[in-house]
Amino acid sequence: MRSTLLPMHMPGHKRRAAPFHGELPEALARAFELDITEIKGADDLHDMQGALLETAKLAADLYGAQAAFPMVNGSTGGILAAVRAAARAGGGTSIIIPRAAHCSVYNAAELCGLEPVMLPPAYTDAAGVAGGVLPETVRAALESSPGAAAVLIASPTYEGVVSDVAAIAEIAHARGLPLIVDAAHGAHFGFSEKFPQNASRLGADIEIVSLHKTLPALTQAALALVSGDIIGPRGLERELRVFETSSPSYILLESITACLKLLKARAGELFAEYEENLSRVYQDLAALKNLRLLSETGNTAAVPRDIGKLVITTNNSGMTGPALADTLRDKHGIELEMAAPGFALAMTSVFDTRETLGALSRALIEIDSGVGRGRRDHTPRADIPRRAMSIQDARSADGELIKIDEAIGRTALEYVWAYPPGVPIVVPGDVIDGDAIRAVRALTEAGVTPKSDAGALPYITVDIKT
Repeated sequence: MRSTLLPMHMPGHKRRAAPFHGELPEALARAFELDITEIKGADDLHDMQGALLETAKLAADLYGAQAAFPMVNGSTGGILAAVRAAARAGGGTSIIIPRAAHCSVYNAAELCGLEPVMLPPAYTDAAGVAGGVLPETVRAALESSPGAAAVLIASPTYEGVVSDVAAIAEIAHARGLPLIVDAAHGAHFGFSEKFPQNASRLGADIEIVSLHKTLPALTQAALALVSGDIIGPRGLERELRVFETSSPSYILLESITACLKLLKARAGELFAEYEENLSRVYQDLAALKNLRLLSETGNTAAVPRDIGKLVITTNNSGMTGPALADTLRDKHGIELEMAAPGFALAMTSVFDTRETLGALSRALIEIDSGVGRGRRDHTPRADIPRRAMSIQDARSADGELIKIDEAIGRTALEYVWAYPPGVPIVVPGDVIDGDAIRAVRALTEAGVTPKSDAGALPYITVDIKT
């Protein structure tokens, strides 16, 4: 919406772009005109009564949730709020999470005083694509961790691997615990039979989705979806007020509304065209000889994947994922989402066209014809490193800064990660071992720069040697 009243209120640009004397790009100038605050008629994100409440109801209806909350700081804010809500609802001293959880999950656990009980992935492959979480792994973790406050899984993963949400929800609920699903990359789930069902309809108590990742919405546009009475809408809403800004962008909120209205009106048409375009990509790229496109079922027949995530493995080509991404960018004008040592990821959406996806296919086929064969294994570790102390204790311990190559056997007091995907390689409290060093080295050699809280590696803070 746009107010026509004289604005004697925030924001300070007063919806005027003219004083910039043409120094603003035209699109940004338009954004200044549309940018408002919580004036009469605009509704309040933290006390929705009007237009935003209608948006929230539409979201809940589309995703089959009891209630929904628009968010303007991405899935990160929703994850923080969901974990805090779970901790307040049932107490507990730990939280069940995948080892490959996003850094926001670890931050939430630390803030809430919960020690992560880490789950290994169900499978990995030679390209380094990790899998989801097996229900029996969750059951075993709960049996050994009676103080858990919640179970949290990521489904889909960054690479599009999907876990059995329904089975995991049943296991968690049998113990009276909520299931939180980080579905940041699954906002498009549930709108077509060609894609997996979304987590709320499979029994998740809280589902967090980033509309902007896979649907047409502006960056940071997201939703928190809540169902059931273990946490309930009021419990989540209170925590969203803690972690979300009190001055939300109405431009982002308008993009959420527009995205949801588009889905309600045209989801069938949009997804039918999307599926047809993707089907053509999979058919075209079946001809690849050295590069490889992961199939719809991932790297084992039993593990489903999001067909919209085009994961191109490079481990049989002698090429690294970053080298493939650089070639696509520099020679073909195509920018990928991310690259890891053994694969690269192209993210698609309903706004991709036959032409854009065809351009990607042609580029990959051309690159494939020019690379040789060569074997590179990038299988990530499938175990959980030894833990010496909790995250909280590690973060408050006295430490020293040393090179990570010299840190084997020492306890990490900070994180090591690469972004994307934002999954920690080393977590505070880990005893650094050879596998961690090799993972960091593989990333560095492939052209990915891992970081620690101290800045770019090779330095990391570890416990003081006694």
